[in-house]
Amino acid sequence: MDETARSIVFDAAGMCNYCTELFERAGPELYKNQGQRDQELASLISGIKSEGKGKRYDCIMGVSGGVDSSFAIHKAVESGLRPLAVHMDNGWNSELAQSNIENLVRRLQLDLVTYVIDWREYRALMQAFLDADVIDVELLYDNAMYAVNFQQARRWQTRWILAGTNLSTEGMRIPSGWNWLKYDKRNIKGIKKAYDGKGIDSFPAIGTLGYTRSLFLRRIRWVSFLDYFDYNKNAALSLLQKQYSFKPYPHKHYESVFTRLYMGNILPTKFNVDMRKVDFSNLILSQQMDRQQALALLREQPYPSTSSLERDILFFQKKMGWTDEEWRTYLDRPERPHDAFPSEKGLYDLLRSLSRKFRPASDYK
Repeated sequence: MDETARSIVFDAAGMCNYCTELFERAGPELYKNQGQRDQELASLISGIKSEGKGKRYDCIMGVSGGVDSSFAIHKAVESGLRPLAVHMDNGWNSELAQSNIENLVRRLQLDLVTYVIDWREYRALMQAFLDADVIDVELLYDNAMYAVNFQQARRWQTRWILAGTNLSTEGMRIPSGWNWLKYDKRNIKGIKKAYDGKGIDSFPAIGTLGYTRSLFLRRIRWVSFLDYFDYNKNAALSLLQKQYSFKPYPHKHYESVFTRLYMGNILPTKFNVDMRKVDFSNLILSQQMDRQQALALLREQPYPSTSSLERDILFFQKKMGWTDEEWRTYLDRPERPHDAFPSEKGLYDLLRSLSRKFRPASDYK
């Protein structure tokens, strides 16, 4: 991490506050011995299987075509679970992602639900967010992903959602101003209405209260499943390549065409944000990369090649109906904060502070 992160502070040893916070919050989890992990995993699996008796599926698992979610599903099936794989298609899937998902679910003989978001509405939402010049355009996908997974858990009467999220590769807090609250349905609706005068229709959004009801009233558990393993991303990738003909991506989250363009060009160009700094810092702390490797990679362009960037820009312009001038104007305009629009952040912060007093860390851990 460096000074592009707001409110960054370095101690006498050169350690930044983001790294220190991760150590203090999650150090025991990151460096837990395998025996303890195995014991906690056995307890979790036993509980999920017990609750899932007589049901078609005992858990819900999102799959994007990336390493983390794919490896999580592999480990769940290996552990004897019966997951329903859930994928959300927002119109920006790469062919590589589709191939990875198809190979995985076919070889594991899993059922797959693909939720296809209405493209016209999603395009209008994206257009509003881009017109608003807010930083977290990916709030749209992330929010809908949470909503769809919770919907599927309710539909199939399971309270377990096992995710590929993990401390080893993404436990570090995203710096303030680099993203936005992922359950802010009011922000989504407010930005949309500000720019086209309309609300949302079929878009599967979830707000702070809906998220809170899912966790506390319906007792649905969103579990960072890979934290039950000594997760090493390179080892996971190697296994996926051998067993499922998995095709890797240059960087994290590059399985979506828009996310690739967003992470690799829009964020660094318009917002002076390079998310690789967070990813690499996390890998250094989990001892999967050293600092010199990270610095060398950061000196490289975030895109695989100039030609691939040009292709993605042209694809984006065609799909969104933009001209070259509109693209350049967007990149040149200054950022506007998310809270310039209606938001649920105050409510979320209040409920989060209360939840720390009353919510158990996990039923089986």
